[in-house]
Amino acid sequence: MTAPENSAPLLLDVTRQIWRRWEGVRPTGIDRICDAWLEHFAPRSQAVIITKGRQVILPVSASRALFAALAPAGSRAEITTASFRRRLVGIALRWGWCWLRNLDGGGRFWLNAGHTGLHNAGLADWCRWANVRPIYLVHDLIPITHPQFCRPGENAKHRERIRTVLNTATAVVANSRHTRTTLSQFAQANGLPVPPTIVAWPGCSRLRRESPGEDDGPPTFVILGTIEARKNHALVLSVWQRLVAALGDAAPRLVIVGRRGWEADDVFATLDNQDFRGKVVEAGSLDDAQLAEVLGRARALLFPSHAEGFGIPLVEALAAGIPVIASELDVFREIAGDIPDLLPPDDEDAWMAALIDYAREDGVGRPRQLARLRNYAAPTWAEHFRRVDALLAQLERDRGAGG
Repeated sequence: MTAPENSAPLLLDVTRQIWRRWEGVRPTGIDRICDAWLEHFAPRSQAVIITKGRQVILPVSASRALFAALAPAGSRAEITTASFRRRLVGIALRWGWCWLRNLDGGGRFWLNAGHTGLHNAGLADWCRWANVRPIYLVHDLIPITHPQFCRPGENAKHRERIRTVLNTATAVVANSRHTRTTLSQFAQANGLPVPPTIVAWPGCSRLRRESPGEDDGPPTFVILGTIEARKNHALVLSVWQRLVAALGDAAPRLVIVGRRGWEADDVFATLDNQDFRGKVVEAGSLDDAQLAEVLGRARALLFPSHAEGFGIPLVEALAAGIPVIASELDVFREIAGDIPDLLPPDDEDAWMAALIDYAREDGVGRPRQLARLRNYAAPTWAEHFRRVDALLAQLERDRGAGG
C-alpha cells in the first residue's frame, strides 16, 4: 500500500452511520450530528469502523467510497436502504482485504461523534497500539443518571462508554454545559481523569413550510421524538384525556411525531386502547418537509422530557418561530434562556392550564412567547465547527510545543 492511502490528516469514525443506514431508520438528533461531522470532516479523513472484535482504519480510497455511500444529511433521502446496502456490499467486496491490515494511526486525531462501540473491551488498548488521539463528542450521560428511563443493561454499557472516553480522550466535545458538568461529576465520583473539554452546541436544521398560510381546524400541538419513557409522553396523554373529557369536540388536537421505542408499554397501551375522539394522532416518523408542515401549523411544540443532553427539537422549533412548552431542565434554560415556557415535568395541572391558554385565540402565553422569540438566535453549525476546529488546532500547537 502506498503512503498516500494512509495519509489523510484526520480519522473519522462512521460506525453509527453504517448500522443506522443499514437498518433504514429515520435520523435522530445524534444521527444529525454524526452526519454534520461527516460532511465537515470527510474530505480530510480516513474512515474508522468499530465492530465487536476489531477496529479498522480504512485506506483513503476505501474511505472515499464509504463516505460517498453514507452521504451527507441533505442527500440521505435520495439513497434508499436497499441501494445503500448494495453499495456497502460492493465496497466490502472490493476492499474487504482492508480488514486484514492494521494501519497506523500515526498520532492523528480519531473523531468519534456517535458513542457506538465505545463499550467494547480492548478499545483502549487499540487506541494505544494504533497510535490514535481520540476526540469524542459526548451527547449525554442519561443511561447513568436516569437508568429508569432506558433499556435494561444500558446503564452498565454507557458506564463503559464514558470510562473509555475519560481514560483515552485527547479531548472531549460536549454538546452543552450541562453535559460537560455531568461528565465531570461522573469522573470525580469514579476517580477518573477529566480530559480537556469544550462546549459546542450542535447546529439546527431550518424547518421551512413549503406553503405557509392560515391554518384551519382545531388548535394543534406537536410532541416530537421517539416514544420512550424519558420523553414523558405519559404526562401529555394523561392531560389530553382530561382535555377531551372537559372540552369534548372543542379540545385541541395532539400530533405525536416519532416511532415507538422502549420502556413505554403504558403509553403504547393508552394509544392503542384509549378513545381520544380523534384528538390524538400518532403520525410516526416524518421527514423534514413533513415535519416542517406539521410543526408550522402547531400552536406550540411540547417537550416534557425528564432528561436531555441538549434538545435539538426545541431549537429547531424556536428557529422556525414556533413557541415551545417544555420541562424545567437546566439544559433548556442554557440553550433557550427564558424564551420557552418551562413547567415541572410531573405537574399535570400546570401543563393543562398552559395548553388551554395556548389553544385560545385570546390566550396570553403564546403571544408573550412569540414576542420573546424575536430575539432568538439559533445555534449554527458554522459556530459549532469553529469551536471544534479551534480545539484541534490548539491541540496540535500544544503538541508541537511539547505541551
